[in-house]
Amino acid sequence: MVRPSSTVSALRLTAVLGILGVALAAGGCVESTKTVFKSPDLTAGVPTAALGFIGYTDTASHTTVCGNCHVDKQARWAQSGHAHAWLTLVQSGSAQAACEACHTVNGRGNPLADTLTAGFLSTRDARYHDVQCENCHGPGLKHVQSPTFASAPLATVNAGVGLGRGCGDCHNGVHHPFVDEWAQSPHAQVLAPPAGNVACQGCHIAQGALKQFNIQGRYLEQDSTRPLPITCAVCHDPHGSTNTHQLRYSISSSDPSQNLCMRCHNRRGGPDPTASLSGPHAPQTALLTGTAGWWPPNLPIDPGSIVATHGSTANPRMCATCHVQSFAVTNPSTGAFVFQATGHLFLAIPCPNAQGVPTTDTTCAVTQRLFTACTASGCHGSTDAARSAFTTSTLRIQTLNNTLKAMLKKVPATEFSTTDNRYSTAEGAQFNSKLADMSGSVVHNPFLLEALLTGSIAQVTKDYGILPSGSVVLTNIMRTFPH
Repeated sequence: MVRPSSTVSALRLTAVLGILGVALAAGGCVESTKTVFKSPDLTAGVPTAALGFIGYTDTASHTTVCGNCHVDKQARWAQSGHAHAWLTLVQSGSAQAACEACHTVNGRGNPLADTLTAGFLSTRDARYHDVQCENCHGPGLKHVQSPTFASAPLATVNAGVGLGRGCGDCHNGVHHPFVDEWAQSPHAQVLAPPAGNVACQGCHIAQGALKQFNIQGRYLEQDSTRPLPITCAVCHDPHGSTNTHQLRYSISSSDPSQNLCMRCHNRRGGPDPTASLSGPHAPQTALLTGTAGWWPPNLPIDPGSIVATHGSTANPRMCATCHVQSFAVTNPSTGAFVFQATGHLFLAIPCPNAQGVPTTDTTCAVTQRLFTACTASGCHGSTDAARSAFTTSTLRIQTLNNTLKAMLKKVPATEFSTTDNRYSTAEGAQFNSKLADMSGSVVHNPFLLEALLTGSIAQVTKDYGILPSGSVVLTNIMRTFPH
């Protein structure tokens, strides 16, 4: 019987695959007595003193042992600064033995190593140069010898200063205090979302944020019931990224769905009668883009038409320009280095300590605050000019807001009902007042706030017959917003 050619081909392919499967199981491919292919021994040459760390298979091409299987992660990591950490140290001109632990593979940075004296620190072998997979995941020898899910060493997404605390093992100290500063910021605090509200977890805890970002890889704390704060690994992809600083999303995109900061700082910029919490919540993006607030019926402007410089193309790094600014602090008398600020306090105009180092204090006078970040993008010609703009805008907005608050106190309490199924002028005006009270709102968009507050004052006057009073200058308000 003659079989169709397609059937013959299929049978031949099945036979070949069957032979190949047996050959691979035996460690290679054979043809009769001739070896065609043999899997390399990926653990060859691994020193016993390395205590299970395996490092590179090829130092010249920066190919890690792990990368022989995890090809996609190897390709991304190879483009990162971690893949050239040893060369960076050597070319820095200030290499010291104390620096080597953070530029090589060893027990620092991973929670699975029994001791720091492992990898490069115990062998001085070049196969352990650079910050490789095992710096975060721990020793990989057992997994290579038995490549199962159970043997895979999982990295931590925890952070902090202290051995076994992930990124904090290296990214700390006066020269690169990323984790030191982060630990003082709100990102390092677990801001518990409302009970049962899973949607809130995407911005409040690390596990929720990574899930929201659709991160597929596994990590130690993934199934833990203990929530973690927004750690380094939430914003930065340890395996590498096409974005600057290995960020998971861009910091320059004006698209809220593609901008790292805006993915969370963009929740309730306008009134939402169905929200569990009243008032604005994370409205920073809406302020920047000119869409925030309650818009009075007679407000003669369109949403999105009032955009400040901070939310325009003149500020290419958007939020990060002001909130993540790196600069060196030096002794004003001697010029000697004191501290390298990384901006991971996430404060735009922080209060400094006696040495000039940024702190989390927010109570110092405006004259004492650091406006260094304000000159970074060219928006302001000097720190004094930025301080003047901030002071003037703050005074103008506070004056309008105080006037509105005084008027709202005279509005009948029934206008603030949460059960009447309507959103009153008083409730809308109160929303705008709360928006103006939020820290940073004046800087995010002072022009929008001025329009919203002025429009609210006019609408409250029209609907309730309550006239503004006090020291505020409201020239032409009634003329601009006719009633």
